[in-house]
Amino acid sequence: MIYPIYVYGSSVLRKVAENIAPDYPGLQQLVKDMFETMYSSDGVGLAAPQIGKSIRIFVIDATMYGDEYPELADFKKAFINAEIYERDGEEVSMGEGCLSVPGLNENVVRPSRIRIRYVDEQFVAHDEVYEGYAARVIQHEYDHLDGKLYVDHLSPLRKTLLRNKLAAMAKGKYKASYKTKLVK
Repeated sequence: MIYPIYVYGSSVLRKVAENIAPDYPGLQQLVKDMFETMYSSDGVGLAAPQIGKSIRIFVIDATMYGDEYPELADFKKAFINAEIYERDGEEVSMGEGCLSVPGLNENVVRPSRIRIRYVDEQFVAHDEVYEGYAARVIQHEYDHLDGKLYVDHLSPLRKTLLRNKLAAMAKGKYKASYKTKLVK
């Protein structure tokens, strides 16, 4: 099932998502549907709040960047109940976009290295370190679980310059090539 993507201005994007239990109804199908929704929207990652579910799940498939970043050649995962508990390394600025903020792309500064605890869709526990582009994508999706969007990381000047575009988006004035939804 392909879900609509909730767009900037939707209240679910600003809520702190809840952990789930291993018996969460339909978990395996939800993870499959999240990947399918992400692919149909040409995304690299997708968090549950972006499909209207305030639960701590995100999926990433960065295998398409495997030629440029060899460490991403097999990087397709679901992260459940994730907790980033270390952020360090060089602060790196890189362009980011978001399915929930269609049509915008801005440079965001993030640490180049993270350590994260999570369970996969079989509820097997993992504690892993990621660097570079993988760390960036994970941090971007993880932010969604805490009610944050990449635009929250922009400088005050950049936020001011985007204020009108974001306000228009929150009123439904945007274009996207995928199914979207705006729910206040």
